[in-house]
Amino acid sequence: MDQLEAEIAAARVEISADTISMSVSELSNLYREGTLEIRPEFQRLFRWDHAQKSRLVESILLGIPLPSFFVAQAESGGWELVDGLQRVSTLLELQGLLMNADGSIRPSLTLSGTKFLPNLEGRTWSSTDPAVELSAAQKLDIRLARLDLRVIKRGSDPKARFDLFQRLNSFGSALTSQEIRSAFISGANADCLSWLVKLARQESFTNCVNLSERLIAEQYDIELVLRFLMLHNRHVARAGLSDFSSRLDDWSVELAADPSSWAQLDDTFDRTFSFLADHGGEDIFRKWDKSRNRFRGQFLNTSFEVIALGAAFHLANGRMPRADIETAARTLWLIPEMNTRFATGLATQDRLVKTLPLGRRLMASPPEEVTAQDLL
Repeated sequence: MDQLEAEIAAARVEISADTISMSVSELSNLYREGTLEIRPEFQRLFRWDHAQKSRLVESILLGIPLPSFFVAQAESGGWELVDGLQRVSTLLELQGLLMNADGSIRPSLTLSGTKFLPNLEGRTWSSTDPAVELSAAQKLDIRLARLDLRVIKRGSDPKARFDLFQRLNSFGSALTSQEIRSAFISGANADCLSWLVKLARQESFTNCVNLSERLIAEQYDIELVLRFLMLHNRHVARAGLSDFSSRLDDWSVELAADPSSWAQLDDTFDRTFSFLADHGGEDIFRKWDKSRNRFRGQFLNTSFEVIALGAAFHLANGRMPRADIETAARTLWLIPEMNTRFATGLATQDRLVKTLPLGRRLMASPPEEVTAQDLL
């Protein structure tokens, strides 16, 4: 066997899957009884608008086959969605079965008119008004529509399952990198995603980063939490940060598999953002405008990497960082290179090998001098 054949044989056994055909009604019953699970944290991934949902229903009514769905079998035997969240949640919402994160049931979906079925406008699954309720025949067509499920069986390599999920979602733009990452963190260890969401919703953190609604909807707050946990006490070397998004993917799955590290990381996260909230505030991750004598603009990764990760480095190593956080934030943006080379944008790994050491120097107590040389 040559090397290529050996690689193919090894990779093929990492994911074991069965193909199952079932009706929408059968899939809905699995969800209702708890066998098919959609994690509450995934509620933030329901991003289809009414038009997209209505087009899915149109496809079913017109007899157009849907792409395969992928589910991962947990050790308990239950299924978690790996791919098809938007389609499954739409089918459940249409029937009035989809649960919110608090356990309440979402109202049945009200459809919009589509290109081929304009009279879908205003139709719903159940109504006191027969004029707007889908007919018994139409509902039966939907319930009996066949779906192909690929079931990733217990024992499949978690990293291989993560790679599969990335590949499945690389052909469209429905999910961000973090949304895909969150899906497989949950698949590896659902408690890990719950913990990360808890950190992302911590008041001191949300007040400091002050992200836009769009970034929160795309789970960028959770990505910032992961970046913080991964990088705050990490040895800095360009080789160790290359292809950063993929490295963050791998590290996240390893984190999910190792709960023993969570308590210490939780403590460092809490102490860091409590400290920053008490001594800084919501401006510290924005740009300082010397000419206007104020902070302006939106959240900046560069400031987060310098100020937050710099402070966390010292706290994690038993030292207090400097307390004059706003002064540190202003000092950062008074370095000329911050407004020239860094303003044009750098690849994440190229930026991090500069910002992490800079932050550790700037946030020391007493602070070390920082100059443009630190960014060259």
